[in-house]
Amino acid sequence: MLRSLHIRNYILIDSLEVQFPEGLVIITGQTGAGKSILLGALSLVAGAKGDASVLSEGAENCVVEAEFDTQDEEIRALLEENDAEWDDGHLIVRRVVNRSGRSRSFVNDCPVPVTLLPDIASRLIDIHSQHRSLLLTDRGFQLSALDWFAGNAATLQSCRAAWKDYCGLRDELEKARTTLARLASDRDYNQAQWEQLDAARLREGELEELDAEQKQLANAEQIKESLSGVQALMDADERSGREGMDASLKEASRLLGHVARYVPSLSSLSERVDSARIELADILSEVEDINSRTNLSQERLEQVEDRMSLLYSLMKKHGCRTVEELIAVRDGFSDALYDSTALEERIQELEKQMKTVRAGYEALCSELHASRIKAAPEFADRITASLHFLELDRAVFDVTVSDAQEGPSGTDRVQFLFSSTGSVLQDVSKVASGGEISRIMLCLKAMMARYVGMPTLIFDEIDSGVSGSVADKMGRMICDMGKDMQVFSITHLPQVAAKGDAHYVVSKSEDASGRTVSTISEVRGEERIMEIARLLSGSRVTPEAVANARSLMDD
Repeated sequence: MLRSLHIRNYILIDSLEVQFPEGLVIITGQTGAGKSILLGALSLVAGAKGDASVLSEGAENCVVEAEFDTQDEEIRALLEENDAEWDDGHLIVRRVVNRSGRSRSFVNDCPVPVTLLPDIASRLIDIHSQHRSLLLTDRGFQLSALDWFAGNAATLQSCRAAWKDYCGLRDELEKARTTLARLASDRDYNQAQWEQLDAARLREGELEELDAEQKQLANAEQIKESLSGVQALMDADERSGREGMDASLKEASRLLGHVARYVPSLSSLSERVDSARIELADILSEVEDINSRTNLSQERLEQVEDRMSLLYSLMKKHGCRTVEELIAVRDGFSDALYDSTALEERIQELEKQMKTVRAGYEALCSELHASRIKAAPEFADRITASLHFLELDRAVFDVTVSDAQEGPSGTDRVQFLFSSTGSVLQDVSKVASGGEISRIMLCLKAMMARYVGMPTLIFDEIDSGVSGSVADKMGRMICDMGKDMQVFSITHLPQVAAKGDAHYVVSKSEDASGRTVSTISEVRGEERIMEIARLLSGSRVTPEAVANARSLMDD
């Protein structure tokens, strides 16, 4: 329920703070006093569009804050999803609009997106104005009203979930089939490209190795000639008649060692000569090994160059700079070929899942259809009885359930039929007058209040266009609703105003600066009687109107 409302700098309201009780709350006031402004402020915390036009003159920002008590678990889930505090169902919803037109939203002082407010507010307040009576002609509203009466909430929720799952699978299946068709059209090309690259036996780092080998093979003769020269310089043979480098260093080391007894420092030089001799011997060994392995084969050179040519050709064809990139291209073609097989398997799986989900969805649709068919006659009879109570004595209300395109709410189309004379029933939107639609809507809301846990109801002059005994009966009906829930009724009818548990008056005045402002205050006792007398007689309150007001209050 709505506990309190705090408003600052909203249009004609400078500052307002008001507490509300349970039951039926009446709001009255002169035409133009600001009742609609009050309702607009409440709509702001319900997520309505807000811009700089809602600010009072000269204000930097406006603030509307509503305090609620609720135990709605869906609201709790919404708050948890948006990192807002639950606070045991005590909610303070605040909307701040600044001069630039931008707004911020908070729940229990936690920032939330403004798009969250309608979802929360729809479960806290139901604002019903004359304009919203047009909802009666909306097919979606008609269907939901019958579902409320039939108690289809759980089945309807399951049906919507099944429809969502079915649509998700259907979309995924369509996408998979489209992808498979594209892959099928490219399959021959992908297969040919993969086979060519697979036959190439690509290997990471191969091109670098081939490049090094090609340079050696192309310059093998020069390499061997140079290495042979090195060997000749470092090694000795009998034919050259020269003493080898190794023998010379051995002799040098011996001589240095011989005189080291006289010059001790020469001992270290002898050791260094021995070390150099060993290092040079190792170098010579490596030169001999490389020389022996240097290949002068023209055939191998041609093989290497052919292989390099193939790799460069494939890289150019596929726009690659390295063999590694080429390998990635090969694997891509392989994946595309594999994807076709995987997609075929996925499509089969999706088709099975869709069949199962479809069967569940159709079963839920059948259950909803049977429930609606069963509930429709009683639903229509109760609305008809309520209309007779509101002195539409010959009125007949009926509900038809027919086939419709499948959707989240099933496969039914609900239509409200009406006749004020009891003759030919027609679509309510075509034959009901404004006053009749208001009464039908009130009957619907009154019945729904008994069957579902509805949020706080706010009636904005739903009784417009009626008077006398009909107005009195509408007041009783609204009063009965207030026994089970919190109901606000913004009204001009004294018969309705007299039945409230609490009564507030919206008034307009000028402040010290001469600016018009709106305020709201609770009236009790004599003040309330005088307000009801004003509703009875107009601006001039007569003794007869006061007496009549007392009589209404005593009923």
